[in-house]
Parts: sequence; C-alpha cells; structure tokens
Amino acid sequence: MMQFPLSFWYISLWLAVTTIVLCVTAELLSTYNQRANMTIDTKKLKNIALATSILFLATVAIHVYQIITMP
Repeated sequence: MMQFPLSFWYISLWLAVTTIVLCVTAELLSTYNQRANMTIDTKKLKNIALATSILFLATVAIHVYQIITMP
C-alpha cells in the first residue's frame, strides 16, 4: 500500500505559509499600484489569498474536530 507523502499537518502548514505570503504581497502591491504600472492583477491575487485562507481555516477546523472526537 502506498502512503501519501504529506500528512494533514504539513498541508495545513503549507497553506498557512502560502496564505501569509499571498496576503502580504497583495497588500504591498495594492499600495504601489497607483505609482507604478504593475503587471500583476491585485484583485485576482487578493481572491487567491482569500481562497487559500479559507482552505487553511477548513484544515484547522478539521484538525480541531479530530482532536475533539478522539476518545
């Protein structure tokens, strides 16, 4: 039987780091967007940051549920 190489904890950690990086990047780009012509669409970047944060919160909720339901 082949096991998945990443555990649930590592996926949650990866989502947390990715979310932080995307949120910081979106906020930094939104302040510089008026001064320079950016090729990155900040609206799409903010939407992706929101989606990853929702996924991270879902993994946290699943982890909390697993902790509560353990005997």
